[in-house]
Amino acid sequence: MRLKHLAAQAPAFLWALIILLLTGLPGNYFPEIKSFWDWLSPDKVVHLAMFGIFTFLLFFGNRAYFLKGNQRSLSVLFIGTGIAFGGLTELLQAFVFVGRDGNYYDFFANTAGTFAGTLLFQLLLTKKLKKRNSGLNNY
Repeated sequence: MRLKHLAAQAPAFLWALIILLLTGLPGNYFPEIKSFWDWLSPDKVVHLAMFGIFTFLLFFGNRAYFLKGNQRSLSVLFIGTGIAFGGLTELLQAFVFVGRDGNYYDFFANTAGTFAGTLLFQLLLTKKLKKRNSGLNNY
């Protein structure tokens, strides 16, 4: 059972490694954020997408638990993991990765992506549950 659970989480872990690789690359060619309104730049959309996908994969790997019922504690864990990982990548950029700078706006985009991934999963889960329940009512 544990091996099956680890295999279900493999896409999320693989995506986390890709995020670390991408955020660790030197940032010489990335635009510098100088004002609050620059958070709408393509760079922020990339951060939002990376962490949206990451969080969605965390939820999707555990979809069987969510299909059985409300798993509030698991949701809090995954949202917390997405936010913490987003913060960690910014700290690594600020203090470890060469040629990179941590950025509050990137962290906010990472956090927004975490919530976007959560919302996407919840929408798909709700759709799946409605479809499953309507199929049961037809018999």
